[in-house]
Amino acid sequence: MSMAVGGGGSDKTKCDMNVTPLIDVLLVLLIIFMVIAPITPKGLNALVPLPAQPNQPQSLADQRTVVIQVNKGGSIMINSEPIEESRLGARLEDIFKTRNERVIFVDGDPDLMYQNVARVIDIAHGAGIDKVGLMTEKIKAGQ
Repeated sequence: MSMAVGGGGSDKTKCDMNVTPLIDVLLVLLIIFMVIAPITPKGLNALVPLPAQPNQPQSLADQRTVVIQVNKGGSIMINSEPIEESRLGARLEDIFKTRNERVIFVDGDPDLMYQNVARVIDIAHGAGIDKVGLMTEKIKAGQ
């Protein structure tokens, strides 16, 4: 058996690593990531119009909804009113000059090239439209 006898043991060094500062850093990083995670965007924000109910009169909000239809042949209609692509921007500016909320919905033909729909969206952004929603077949069917 051995026994440590001596003067106070001041010359002994401790071999254990002090992990308390590492744990503090880890907790700070964990809190930072917990705060940042909900802020990160999760995808494309798209507006979806509410499906119209049959046999009900249209409310004022429904009458104010602007839908731009892009047909297969390239013809463009604003709320079933035909319009040329060259006059689309001016017509949208005219429609929205008295409105606070600048929202439109774009309904493109499924067989249409996306560049035609993108051109209409670009014209709408140029006319000062804040939000553009895309209509799909599921939305049109009212599901």
